[in-house]
Amino acid sequence: MGKIEFDWPKRLLTVVLNYIPLLHVIACVLFLIVLMKIGLAVAITGTLFILYIFPPLMARVLLLVHPLGLQHMPIGSPDYFIWWAVFCLQVVFLRFPFLEEVLRMIPGLYSAWLRLWGAQIGQFTYWAPGTIILDRPFIHIGDFVVFGGGVRLNPHVIDGNELILAPVVIEDSVTVGGYSLLTSGTVLRKNQAIKAFLISPPFSVWQDNKRVEK
Repeated sequence: MGKIEFDWPKRLLTVVLNYIPLLHVIACVLFLIVLMKIGLAVAITGTLFILYIFPPLMARVLLLVHPLGLQHMPIGSPDYFIWWAVFCLQVVFLRFPFLEEVLRMIPGLYSAWLRLWGAQIGQFTYWAPGTIILDRPFIHIGDFVVFGGGVRLNPHVIDGNELILAPVVIEDSVTVGGYSLLTSGTVLRKNQAIKAFLISPPFSVWQDNKRVEK
């Protein structure tokens, strides 16, 4: 494929969206400072709302106005910039992963937070330390799923001039081995234990630790 070329409006939009994580952090600090004048409890509550609740709500609004499904989107297209805006709303949690680890300390809280982003999460999911999710609205997890340490869920990959976005689907009663990488469109069939360090190419289907479809 040829070289990706952005005109100036697209370059400017890219730069503006890149500031979302920084603005997110600044907003949290400002809310904490301003609300401290009212009271400690109000300051903590308001800051936690801006930190944890506001980004997923904004992502849901963007995806409601401009839905994104399984697709190959040209880089620089309107779909791409919607995805990029949603991704930038998640970057603070990727830069500072301890923010998610705090939620994982309380059983069920992290899964509930992911549902707020639009993820489909079943019952009794165990998130081991170090799990990384790049696109929270695009994961579909069944019941009784266990993630080993350091698992990465990447519902998007870039292929040439296209961004491929497709949900990562993990069916019921699956154990995902530590440090596995599951990319766009990966499906793990139910009732299996995936070996550690599995690298799943886009749109791969796995059963009994074997790749059965692509």
